[in-house]
Amino acid sequence: MDANSIAADIRQKIVSGEYPHGSRLPTVREQVERYGVSQQTASAAYAALAALGLVRTDSRSGTRVAAGRQSDAHLGTFAPPDLTAAQAWKPTTSGEAREETTLVRQIDAPESMAAWGIPAGSTVVERTRIRSVDGVPVQHKVTVMPYEVAARTPEGYEGTPPMLTPAGEESPKAPAGVRAADWLGWNSAHTECIITAEPMDDAACEALGVPAGSPGFRIVGITRDAEGATVFATVTTAQLHHRVTLGIIG
Repeated sequence: MDANSIAADIRQKIVSGEYPHGSRLPTVREQVERYGVSQQTASAAYAALAALGLVRTDSRSGTRVAAGRQSDAHLGTFAPPDLTAAQAWKPTTSGEAREETTLVRQIDAPESMAAWGIPAGSTVVERTRIRSVDGVPVQHKVTVMPYEVAARTPEGYEGTPPMLTPAGEESPKAPAGVRAADWLGWNSAHTECIITAEPMDDAACEALGVPAGSPGFRIVGITRDAEGATVFATVTTAQLHHRVTLGIIG
């Protein structure tokens, strides 16, 4: 076997959960015996896994799994004209899924948000969520929206606007079968998704517990209303061993 084949075999064991997050992998010498290859080949396999952000190695603890169970960054199930079946994400195979809002803050939009149709310097609300499978973080998601959009409330609703609910508190949900966008009167008409594979930013790496600069999927979704104004933008980050899926019906 070559280094790529060994790396692929170990990656599959990580994805399946045979090698869970935080577990210590066999030593290079043990892999030499297991796969019947040279030490150079076994070391190259671990180097390839480290380059993908799946493992990390240090002299004290050896090589440990830095990745969690595989999950799907699901962009939605679209069945025109009814979009209520959209499912934002899910574990790929099994495991307990959980999502937590870890940060809600009001900031001035940086220049980089102009590419999303949000003017630099305008007031926006930023919400950060962490998605986990079996308690291990697998996705980092940031949602940004103009303050005037975040401050909207459903007709007859009293209390803090749902999008301004502080982190750690339960945010009100739309009634069953109703999109949050419709419930809040956002007039969402179109979403553009941009998917790239690139080094994850520092905040995502820290949240996911992987080395800084680890590669991952960066999924930017920009939702606009019927007039073309940006309603909100999302940036979902996941490691490369995860999947990005989309369902279109009709």
